Amino acid sequence: MSLAAYCVICCRRIGTSTSPPKSDTYWRDIRNIIKFTGSLILGGSLFLTYEVLALKKALALDTQVVEREKMKSYIYVHTVSLDKGENHGIAWQARKELHKAVRKVLATSAKILRNPFADAFSTVDIEDHECAVWLLLRKSKSDDKTARLEAVREMSETHHWHDYQYRIIAQACDPKTLIGLARSKESDLRFFLLPPPLPCLKEDSTEEELRQLLASLPQTELDECIQYFTSLALSESSQSLAAQKGGLWCFGGNGLPYAESFGEVPSATVEMFCLEAIVKHSEISTHCDKIEANGGLQLLQRLYRLHKDCPKVQRNIMRIIGNMALNEHLHSSIVRSGWVSIMAEAMKSHHIMEASHAARILANLDRETVQEKYQDGVYVLHPQYRTSQPIKADVLFIHGLMGAAFKTWRQQDSEQAVIEKPIEDEDRYTTCWPKTWLAKDCPALRIISVEYDTSLSDWRARCPMERRSIAFRSNELLRKLRAAGVGDRPVVWISHSMGGLLVKKMLLEASKKPEMSTVINNTRGIIFYSVPHHGSHLAEYSVNVRYLLFPSLEVKELSKDSPALKKLQDDFLELAKDKNFQVLNFVETLPTYIGSMIKLHVVPVESADLGIGDLIPVDVNHLNICKPEKKDAFLYQRTLQFIRETLAKDLEN
Repeated sequence: MSLAAYCVICCRRIGTSTSPPKSDTYWRDIRNIIKFTGSLILGGSLFLTYEVLALKKALALDTQVVEREKMKSYIYVHTVSLDKGENHGIAWQARKELHKAVRKVLATSAKILRNPFADAFSTVDIEDHECAVWLLLRKSKSDDKTARLEAVREMSETHHWHDYQYRIIAQACDPKTLIGLARSKESDLRFFLLPPPLPCLKEDSTEEELRQLLASLPQTELDECIQYFTSLALSESSQSLAAQKGGLWCFGGNGLPYAESFGEVPSATVEMFCLEAIVKHSEISTHCDKIEANGGLQLLQRLYRLHKDCPKVQRNIMRIIGNMALNEHLHSSIVRSGWVSIMAEAMKSHHIMEASHAARILANLDRETVQEKYQDGVYVLHPQYRTSQPIKADVLFIHGLMGAAFKTWRQQDSEQAVIEKPIEDEDRYTTCWPKTWLAKDCPALRIISVEYDTSLSDWRARCPMERRSIAFRSNELLRKLRAAGVGDRPVVWISHSMGGLLVKKMLLEASKKPEMSTVINNTRGIIFYSVPHHGSHLAEYSVNVRYLLFPSLEVKELSKDSPALKKLQDDFLELAKDKNFQVLNFVETLPTYIGSMIKLHVVPVESADLGIGDLIPVDVNHLNICKPEKKDAFLYQRTLQFIRETLAKDLEN
């Protein structure tokens, strides 16, 4: 200001002088004006240059940070001094105002030209190749659900980013996006951070921690089976601890039948006792809250890592997590504890059981695209990932006595080879033909397999108190299947052995309940693989087989003179005719070995005849009637033909 005032005074002196000045005085004043004006221009230019450079440095990304980010899994943030003494002075105020103005210009130009950033990023100078990352992050947090889903799909299909860019997404995305990426088939595993470090435990204290977790759960108002599993687990855990202190091991008590069935070391067996009990507890919502509050998510994760070579332990752990995921208020805890990252990796496993358990957990967590809830024992075999393929119908698989959701439906039969090493060429051999063959041939189907506990003898029952009839099991399964959305689409039921009796009972029960009417109205057809509609020889031979000295309730109900079985057949036949269900029956023609002492024709031809639909004899035994030898075998091709014909109109729409 003083410099400008001096220049003005000099000019006025020249212009108002009354006497002509001497030439040297005149030129001296001109030189002074030039000198000070030049200084003003030069100083101003330097000041503006400095401020622009300072502002650019303040707004631009530090390239060293980017380079470090490529090597690290976290973001660096430069700290700003909090010393207010550094902010005094006119120069600081001028810089502050100048920075505000430039920021407004940058923000306005960004909105006009391409509007790429949210408010948090509007003042950041990002390179062009970085824009896609931040654009997708912003899009994934949009209020528009369609935009969020599209952002997740684009992320999952991106495979050309640098490692640090995947890590940026992993750190900055929200739980919905993380779960969506885990349920996207093409997602790179670099989208998922490692789980948080687990709390330290004393050496060999995992079993004790598990026992304490189980003991902390409510022990009142439980059904008999939960009480049985809990008391058995706590009893065996106590014996294990005592044996460790004394250098001895004794199973004893009720644990003996279980102990015979395990080849692992005693500690792993005891952990299985505890996990079986916790699985039962996790079916109760309030008990899930206790498991989470007492550090169960972290403890189960530790066990999952310790027993990476023990699929039985890992499957029980995933059953617990899947049950907890049914409770939406626990989703944030499950995500924070790192289970989504673990399940994203498990989803890519070649082991169908491991991948299917992981798929159930993630589906229960994914409230963006999944409305159904999959309770314990209900597994979606297809589609296990998010898909743009519209699902037009459901096909349900129900196993029989001593069966399971996966092993019942394997290809015939290299079971030992499959146990030792998974075969990646699923067209050559599959451990679950509904998931591999049927899903490829009919991609518009949702394929569900159901699992429930059965036994031939009360001696081998998982829960001796659990003498459950077909009627009881059918109500339980019907409730679970309805929660999974069965009945909302056209349905084809596929069953083996006693599973067919359960299907018949479920449909009869559904026909009596108005809230289940959609299950009946949308049932299109049923396939029965050797179902004993009129009873089985199995119950008659129970006294001759070691495991059947005390036949289970399920086996007793298969007796030919069973009144319940006859009533079930008559009532269902009437319903099937009234609703015009399409039916296909297969029956074995070869005897089956039961144990090592006897072989028998489990379901004779006359018992497998429902009275409606085709009846097709097949030269296999009772176990292999639902296991096609290969993909082009008659058994599979006829099954596929029935499904396509029965659902033809629904699949066309």
